[in-house]
Amino acid sequence: MSVNHLQKIPNIIRDNIRRKILSWYDENRRIFPWRAEKGQVPNPYYVYLSEVMLQQTTVATVDDYFRRFIKRWPDLKALSMADLEDILVEWQGLGYYSRARNLHKSAKLLADFPCFPQAPEGLMGLPGVGDYTAAAVASIAFDHPIIPIDGNIMRVFSRLFRIDVPFTNLKREVFLYTSPMAKGERPGDFAQSLMDLGAVVCRPKNPKCDECPLQTCCQAFLKGETSKFPVPKERIQKLVRFGIAYVLLREGQIFLEKRPEKGLLGGMTAVPTTPWLVDFVDQGDLYSPEKGLDWEIMPRQVKHTFTHFHLHLTVKVAVSQNSPAGIWAPLETLETVALPTLMKKVIECVPDGFSLDPCVKPQGY
Repeated sequence: MSVNHLQKIPNIIRDNIRRKILSWYDENRRIFPWRAEKGQVPNPYYVYLSEVMLQQTTVATVDDYFRRFIKRWPDLKALSMADLEDILVEWQGLGYYSRARNLHKSAKLLADFPCFPQAPEGLMGLPGVGDYTAAAVASIAFDHPIIPIDGNIMRVFSRLFRIDVPFTNLKREVFLYTSPMAKGERPGDFAQSLMDLGAVVCRPKNPKCDECPLQTCCQAFLKGETSKFPVPKERIQKLVRFGIAYVLLREGQIFLEKRPEKGLLGGMTAVPTTPWLVDFVDQGDLYSPEKGLDWEIMPRQVKHTFTHFHLHLTVKVAVSQNSPAGIWAPLETLETVALPTLMKKVIECVPDGFSLDPCVKPQGY
């Protein structure tokens, strides 16, 4: 639909939608530790921290992490002075660790600013901040007249106006609808009301249309077609990649290394691995941390799923003879090391009391 056509939507309809959903929000708003209570001024640090955590992560998961973070680093200055390794340890389980590194970099930059950037353009200059996060922080924290378009909001608008376009083009089309609606009273509350409506009422499956304040305006509901919107995106079969993970042990310690800054799990602490390839071929000792060892293969592979592919890792274990230089972490204090979930799976694959003596196997091996 063109911009000219959108401009034909009467202001009275736009105002009616805003009024209805804000009234609903005042009675049904969700409570989060990062969300300001009614009548309170939002804390920009809380809003920014929560939005970074919520990227690719569910609200239920983020709640506990957010509380721990603000207890340890209650404001932006405290976070800017934190050690990155401590932040990564607290981040364990949230995934996408580049977000934590960018958060740390941004905190250091923001600590030197005279004030927190209030417009999306100023926020976009921060590491790891894209158009959605910039719009969300500007809207929620500073009442900037912009609507951050996430999956919930795309779903609401696709049904409200029966936007019959492929999912790949939906965000751009929804932007044309949200732009004229962003201006008005309480922009931050309006953006959050749309988020809450999509999460609680206008759900992907089994939407609660009887509870929706926009029921009489919703074109998909009036035509009995809510299940058809958004137009589903074409399912793409994920590739499967393969590789080897090397668990090198010595006297109650495990050998770890820092992964390259760029790429998946960039900059994270991990056991050494081969590259992860679709057409993987075992090249012997080429990628092992210590050459010439008798590596024993664990009986089961570690399987892990990333956004765009599945990963199957064969786990090989050996006892170090020459102790290569690097990070040797005590197994008993491994929980203090910032290990991604994948690496925890790899280490857990090795049974307690493992021995390379074929006559000595732990029970259940």
